[in-house]
Amino acid sequence: MSIKEVLVPDIGSFKDVEIIELMVSVGDAVAADASLMTVESDKAAMDIPAPFAGTVKEIKLKVGDKVSEGSLILLMDTSNVDAPASAAPVVKSFTPPAATVVATVPPPSHLAPEVPAHIPPKHRPDPVGASAQFCDGKPAHASPAVRRFARELGADLCRVKGSGPRGRILKEDVQNWIKAELAKPTGEAIGLGIAPAPVVDFAQFGEVETQTLSRIKKLSGVNLHRNWVTAPHVTQFDEADITDLEDFRKSMTDEAAKRGVKLTLLAFMMKAVVNALRTFPSFNASLATDGESLVLKKYFHVGFACDTPDGLVVPVIRDVNKKDVMDIARELGELAELARERKLKVDAMQGGCFTITSLGGIGGTQFTPIINCPEVAILGLSRAEMKPVWNKAAKQFEPRLMLPLSLSYDHRVIDGADGARFTSHLRLMLSDVRRLLL
Repeated sequence: MSIKEVLVPDIGSFKDVEIIELMVSVGDAVAADASLMTVESDKAAMDIPAPFAGTVKEIKLKVGDKVSEGSLILLMDTSNVDAPASAAPVVKSFTPPAATVVATVPPPSHLAPEVPAHIPPKHRPDPVGASAQFCDGKPAHASPAVRRFARELGADLCRVKGSGPRGRILKEDVQNWIKAELAKPTGEAIGLGIAPAPVVDFAQFGEVETQTLSRIKKLSGVNLHRNWVTAPHVTQFDEADITDLEDFRKSMTDEAAKRGVKLTLLAFMMKAVVNALRTFPSFNASLATDGESLVLKKYFHVGFACDTPDGLVVPVIRDVNKKDVMDIARELGELAELARERKLKVDAMQGGCFTITSLGGIGGTQFTPIINCPEVAILGLSRAEMKPVWNKAAKQFEPRLMLPLSLSYDHRVIDGADGARFTSHLRLMLSDVRRLLL
């Protein structure tokens, strides 16, 4: 009988790491590189492989013990694997002089095949089992096998409560968590299998400065992330000819100024949007919380994204269908001023059916706006640009002022065909200002 000791190999800078799982028992036949146990430090968990094959005779450690490099793990009988396969003499290690090798070894008749690059080294850690889901800077209390199982199912171990010793996560805990998530109503499941962002000390690369986010940015950040994750976004891009509309707007500037109103393109856009919402009621709706029905709204409250020093807010113009362009323009100016002065009330940002966000005054060609849930669509406006447009009747190109449109919509509610029809309807409304009166 040939008994050999199995010691903890080089595990880097880790010392006194805890054993959280033993994977073998006395009498087990173990192959080389098979996992013997799992140890866990305050940073990660890793498997300890068998350095050679054999049969486990005695285990010197138990779960909960702490080990370091060189600690005795177990005793293994290697007599069945160490015996020579034939009576061939044992050749001792010998390295002939380089000159002898050159003189006696003939050159190969053909080149040896290259070793495939995908063959891994013999001794290596398990890349899946050795990785951990981090929660508040601490590794998930689970074995590599359980972490691998959780990854295959897309489970976030940070959200799974362990039922094992000292809160350790078991395979059954992952299964029960998955069942609970699947049982939730549509849109409520939050376990997306997304790994948390790594914690990086940026100061190690150079000088940094930390600025606290404003309260508005903190709140809007949470809402935007939720909206982007829960609503499957599709964005339809289009262009509208607003040459005649812009000429009409400019012609009304003096009259609007006499009434104390700054007449902007956004006021006309709101009228056009309401007309489109009437034509396509599914855009003036919200998905019910059960995910099985659609709430169609009979009112037309339109929000507009307003840039303030503290971040983005969305005031709402109520009953746009009952107001003329001048009334809308006046209310736009009043709400925007209140927002910039931090005097906007909460109820002035509630009840919206549809949102318009404009970057035309800043620049850009197109962008993808994020839906302001529970609304199902949002319209983005970019900077209008003079472009040559083919006139079929005159058979020549004409300079026309074209406005880029970016319509993002919730694909659970709105199909791509209706998205294209909606922007086409807007193009028709904006190309002839008289249609806005209909």
